[in-house]
Amino acid sequence: MASIEELAKTLRGIAATGIKPKALLAAVRERHPEATKKEVVRAAFYAVAEGQSGDHSDLYDFALAERAVDDDEPVKAAKLPKKKNRKTKPSGEAAH
Repeated sequence: MASIEELAKTLRGIAATGIKPKALLAAVRERHPEATKKEVVRAAFYAVAEGQSGDHSDLYDFALAERAVDDDEPVKAAKLPKKKNRKTKPSGEAAH
């Protein structure tokens, strides 16, 4: 298994302006076939946070876009159920 540092180094070498996330992930997996998507995303954040010289905006965009996605569908926010309005009538009133 490749370490996060090795994956980050590979990502920095591969990342180019305009590279699509799928292409970046495929290129990393060619060099590190045992790496999971989660490990690659963590390595992308690591490469950005490490702060070596250069523009790492593509790695940052990749890491943000892929961090919680297990497949190609975007993450959808769950709707919360509406609160029921439970107003009670005073005991002295009759129903109409």
